Parts: sequence; structure tokens; C-alpha cells
Amino acid sequence: MLILAADTSLPILSVALLRDAALLGCIALEGKSSRNEKLLPSIDWLLSESGVDRREIDLFAVTRGPGSFTGVRIGLATMQGLALALDKPLCAMSTHEAIALGDPDPGRIAIVDDAGRGEFYVSVFHRHAEVVAPRLATAEQRDELIANVGLVIPVAEFIQHGNVAVGCARRAREIAETPDADRYKDVTPIYVRLAEAEVKLQQKQGAS
Repeated sequence: MLILAADTSLPILSVALLRDAALLGCIALEGKSSRNEKLLPSIDWLLSESGVDRREIDLFAVTRGPGSFTGVRIGLATMQGLALALDKPLCAMSTHEAIALGDPDPGRIAIVDDAGRGEFYVSVFHRHAEVVAPRLATAEQRDELIANVGLVIPVAEFIQHGNVAVGCARRAREIAETPDADRYKDVTPIYVRLAEAEVKLQQKQGAS
């Protein structure tokens, strides 16, 4: 099975290509300011360097947040467009699920990311199965959620040495072989909280 995966939800954009369990190639580059300009060229370069035609891809995989609101939308729209154009399946998962697969299984894993405003995105996995979906938490709530886990993975640290798209591709391969595959067809972005513009709009409406 040939799998192409991408993550554009985080400051480091990543793309990966797997054939079964073998990694054919991957890319990681700064994508904070121009994901829409970098994603498709990155995909094209990776496929070209790997000698793979888009039509050969069996499964597309993508993360759907939490993370950058714009980044999540770009990744989902691009990968969904490619999958639809080539009539191939798409597997969409939380960014945290892709990261959780990147470490050996210690039992319970917590993924923690800085959400700004003194808050955090937190999720918990057990044997790579999600037991606490990504949620917004204060520092106190974060500490309660991670109190009994075997490993805490800060997203900012993970992306300095790990490739989220690789984890996404490997997890998608696992999912494709289970009855849960249909559940991962959902391409709804995982925003967890409202965008800044939506918050201001609600505040304005509440004040009027």
C-alpha cells in the first residue's frame, strides 16, 4: 500500500510517503507563513524524487488539528482534493494521534501543545487509542489530565526531531486494516476553540 500523508496544522509543515511499512521519503520545513504555497510543491518534489506518480497512491492521510486554523484548512482541502480527483480514500486524524504514534508505546501518552493565552491543547492515548480527545485546558487542568500518564510529549519539542506526517502515514496504515476505517473519513477540522475573529464577533454580539 502506497500512502501519502501531510500535516499543515503546526509551524513545521511535513509530508511523508510510505510503501507499506517502509518510509520512501519525507519533508519537514517551516510552513508557518506560507503553507498554501509550499504544500503542493513539497508533495510534487517528494513524489518526483521517489519515482512515484500520484495515480499510484492508494491512500491519502492528513491531520485535522488542533493547531493553526488556516493550516488545518489548507491541509484538509489539499489532501481531500487530491483524493477526490484520483478517486482514492482519505484518512483524517487528529494531529495529536499522529504524534502519539511517533513514540514507543509506554502505556498512557499525553500530547500537550501551547494554545496561547495561557492555555493548552491536551489529549491522552492508551496503546495509541484516544481516551481523551483534544481539549482546551488551563495549566491546572493540564496537570490533572497528565497526572497518571507514562509519557508526556510536548508538541513543540516533538517537531524539532520528529516528522508528524510520518506518524500520520503509519497510523493511517494501521487504521486501514481495522473496522474503524470509516470513522476516519470525517474531515471536520478539530479547532477545539473558536478563532480569534469568531471570539471577537461573539463578544460584539453579546455587547449589543
